[in-house]
Amino acid sequence: MSTPVPQDRSWYRRNEIAITPWLFLIPGIAFFALYVIMPIFQSFWISFHEWDGLGEKTWVGTAHYERLFGVGDQNIDRKFEVSFWNNLKWLVLYLLAIPMGLFIALFLNQTVRGIRLYKSLFFFPFVISQVVVGLVFSWFYLPREGLLNAILGFFNLGSINILGDPTMATYGIIAAGLWPQTAYCMILYLTGLNAVDPEQVEAARLDGAKGHKMLWYVILPQLKPATFIAFVVTIIGALRSFDLISIMTNGGPFGSTRVLSFYMFEESLSEFGFRMGYGSAIATVLFFIMLGFIVYFLYSMWREEKEAR
Repeated sequence: MSTPVPQDRSWYRRNEIAITPWLFLIPGIAFFALYVIMPIFQSFWISFHEWDGLGEKTWVGTAHYERLFGVGDQNIDRKFEVSFWNNLKWLVLYLLAIPMGLFIALFLNQTVRGIRLYKSLFFFPFVISQVVVGLVFSWFYLPREGLLNAILGFFNLGSINILGDPTMATYGIIAAGLWPQTAYCMILYLTGLNAVDPEQVEAARLDGAKGHKMLWYVILPQLKPATFIAFVVTIIGALRSFDLISIMTNGGPFGSTRVLSFYMFEESLSEFGFRMGYGSAIATVLFFIMLGFIVYFLYSMWREEKEAR
């Protein structure tokens, strides 16, 4: 009985297991490179030019950055300075969404009567458009007809015009943004709580751990992946905040609620803008601020995992 002669397989057949995953990844990588990576480099290149978006680009070097930061004889751009400090306010206060989302998730991670209704109510803000959130809070803050002033009037506390006061408008918009962002963090933590090892919880309970000790030493360490995602998404959301500002104040009153993303839009695409080079310089600064935070968190996660090994 003759043995079959093995046929030479093609190069693809020999490497099929290694190649197949890349065939699925290549379209996604190509689109990401085309619509994300390339625009980043294009924006960086345009920031060294004077350009109205249509005509020829004129090389100006670092002139836009010198104007932004007040290098040399120039004064720092006042609008940029206000936008930068407002972004810091957004960044600090927006992070409140993470602990609030955690505590709501801990409350909802129970088997009590009506818990599905509570979950739906807390989940509701996440599925609403930012534009709708901005409109709802704009009506809520109305100085005469708004619900907030109706509540204050009921307690004889007087009325306030939050969006019309330059010192309060930014905080009013941040409060509006915290509503859906807290819901998003809540969803992340609810998903993370489903993956918590019940054996570790039971072992800790037998050792006498309960309350805040159970949370700090047993639950939170297992929620690190969810916390990492919540931090990154919240920081990015705070730094690129635009929708709510555009809907609620359009940068006012007197430019007091501008942030870097909104100032970039004003310089690049608004009615009195079309200074693409200057807008790209603002976008580049914002990009490196975001990149710094993301790299820091990635490095922290990598170092913790390395030490755990």
